[in-house]
Amino acid sequence: MYIEQLELENFRNYKRIKTSFSKNINIIYGENAQGKTNIIEALFLCAAGRSHRTSKDRELININSSRFKVKLIVIDNSKKKEIEYSYESGKKQILINEIPIKRMAELMGNLLAVIFSPEDILIVKEGPSLRRRFMDITISQLKPSYFYNLQQYNKILNQRNNLLKEAQEKKSLLDTLDIWDEKIAWVGAEIIIERKKFIERLCKISKKKHYNLTDNCEELDIKYKTFLDEIDVENKESVKNKFVEEILKNRRTELKRCVTIAGPHRDDFDIIVNGLPLKNFGSQGQQRTAVLSLKLSEIDIIKDETDEYPILLLDDVMSELDNKRKSYLFNNLKNMQTFITSTEKDYFKESQYISFYKVKCGEIINS
Repeated sequence: MYIEQLELENFRNYKRIKTSFSKNINIIYGENAQGKTNIIEALFLCAAGRSHRTSKDRELININSSRFKVKLIVIDNSKKKEIEYSYESGKKQILINEIPIKRMAELMGNLLAVIFSPEDILIVKEGPSLRRRFMDITISQLKPSYFYNLQQYNKILNQRNNLLKEAQEKKSLLDTLDIWDEKIAWVGAEIIIERKKFIERLCKISKKKHYNLTDNCEELDIKYKTFLDEIDVENKESVKNKFVEEILKNRRTELKRCVTIAGPHRDDFDIIVNGLPLKNFGSQGQQRTAVLSLKLSEIDIIKDETDEYPILLLDDVMSELDNKRKSYLFNNLKNMQTFITSTEKDYFKESQYISFYKVKCGEIINS
């Protein structure tokens, strides 16, 4: 799988461009604030259905316009596929081969991508919402049904929370709470099972990669944290029933606080190095190395699951890595289309596998 062509219209600082890319390594270089990251953002938008920098599509519109469009031509198993993402007047539209999709889940899997940027260190340093997002983006690309379940879960969660609030004034509404308990537990069980399986695979693969990256000095572990003590990933009914039990246990507290206490909306995972939580005890270098291990493991999981390499998007990370990690990273780029942004062209040796694109003031020049 690789991106053959990108077309942008009124996207960030780009008014209108159309450019083709190599199916190997594409270096997008130029000075700061010229639009390098905007290219990465546009590509990722068509894979994940959202920017990696903002959750608001309106922020992607060129300052002199009221709409934007991103259009990709993707080659997948020698077949051309067209993905178009546009936004105007508060509404987004996504076309696959010129046919509008009805649900965002239909976009998932059409373009497989892994992104790595300096901000990804926040996966380690910040709160659980970023770690949930990390899980959700990868699993959604592999399983569009998972993305649909996430959407359904969030809808049910909001409706259930509203019911808990409204029941303060109208006690008769409590009679319907059991129905919502069953709904949220059933969809939530699906999400928990997929996350548990994903984290187990991620841990197994990243442990080996991290060991190699640290000269066999550091052992990395990842532990999934959810409100259920034991999860049988082969028995959804069992997980659902335990979810309902937990809800009933929390009933009195939920009615006081008017929020759903237990559920995958509070999930997290711990990243542990040599037995210690990396968030609390790891140096900046250790944290960055761990994130690199996670991202390289994402690639392997996607390849194992789909028999396709994802597109790799590296946004300004070369300056963040030492020579050993740069070398390790480049050795893992074989057979995979890669986009790398950098302020320095000289970081990279001229090669038949590397194509250079200079970005200046919202224009791209193939150099």
